[in-house]
Amino acid sequence: MRNAHTHLLIGAILALLAGCLVAAPAQAAPVLCGKYASTTVQNGRYVVMNNVWGADTAQCIDVNQNGGFTVTQAAHNKPTNGAPASYPAVYAGCHYATCSTGSNLPMQASSPSFGSLRTSVSMTYPSGGVWDAAYDIWFDPTPRTDGQNTGAEIMVWLNRMGSIQPVGSQIGTVSLAGGTWQVWYGNIGWNVISYVRTSPTASMDFAIDTFLSDAIGRGYAQRSWYLTSVQAGFEPWVGGAGLAVNSFSFGSGGSNGGGGGCTAAATTQSQWQGGYVIQPVTVTNTGSATKNGWTVTFTLPAGHTITGSWNATLSVSGSTVTARNAGGNGALAPNASTSFGFQATRPGGNSQVPSGYTCA
Repeated sequence: MRNAHTHLLIGAILALLAGCLVAAPAQAAPVLCGKYASTTVQNGRYVVMNNVWGADTAQCIDVNQNGGFTVTQAAHNKPTNGAPASYPAVYAGCHYATCSTGSNLPMQASSPSFGSLRTSVSMTYPSGGVWDAAYDIWFDPTPRTDGQNTGAEIMVWLNRMGSIQPVGSQIGTVSLAGGTWQVWYGNIGWNVISYVRTSPTASMDFAIDTFLSDAIGRGYAQRSWYLTSVQAGFEPWVGGAGLAVNSFSFGSGGSNGGGGGCTAAATTQSQWQGGYVIQPVTVTNTGSATKNGWTVTFTLPAGHTITGSWNATLSVSGSTVTARNAGGNGALAPNASTSFGFQATRPGGNSQVPSGYTCA
């Protein structure tokens, strides 16, 4: 790891030893060219890594202290039916024992604080090459800070260029986080659940639990597992110069009324061939102030119909269900909880239940 504030002379010597050039002025973050070179930004809040794990071709990234980077050199030419060359990325949390500061990761997904975790990213794409632009969100059965995670790898593809596809095969589609996504699943020693946006985007802002809840609903992740890192970057197969993360953030969000964030966790009480009951959906105020009013949204699988609900007012738009507090359970003190429930029908032979519960 290189120090972002190293004096120019020392930085130049270190960079030349690694075959790199250091950008001026002296306080500028480095250009990383080593296969696994990394550095911290924003006083250690995030880590930026070059991470050329799948090739021996050259790649350099120019790190931005605001929380991003630009791929300045990428000589990759990998077959598109195999693995990518690299994953240059910025992340919060721990990756092979290199950890950012202040992320509170690893964090168990059952923690009351988990539902308020959010991330955002803004990216720039070149017109050529073969690549994907994706989040890599890692979960492990233990609070691991080093080595390979063995629980679930959730990839969120914002965009892609060329004839590439995620690990495994497509198993469905879903509407989440303001978009429609192809859902892919494969196992390479751990579960890989990939969400490929059907209409590309250059920016996102979403709750981590949005995609985890969907993966849990499909049986590919568990609420008892630990979130170890949230990474945003690119997988280039061919070329890659010009790919850039302009900004990245990770932390608690979804606040309302001065620190009134909340979580929503659903339990399937009973189910049968043609329907099910979800009870309770527990809403918890994770903030430091009283929350006056809450809204829970989740995704209803295709062909399912809600036939009744209690302790909340539900409305349906397409596949998105919005549940708002009833008259007597909207005010929640810090750490206080309430609950609601609903019943739904589904096509025969369909075993899905709703997923993607988020609270605001």
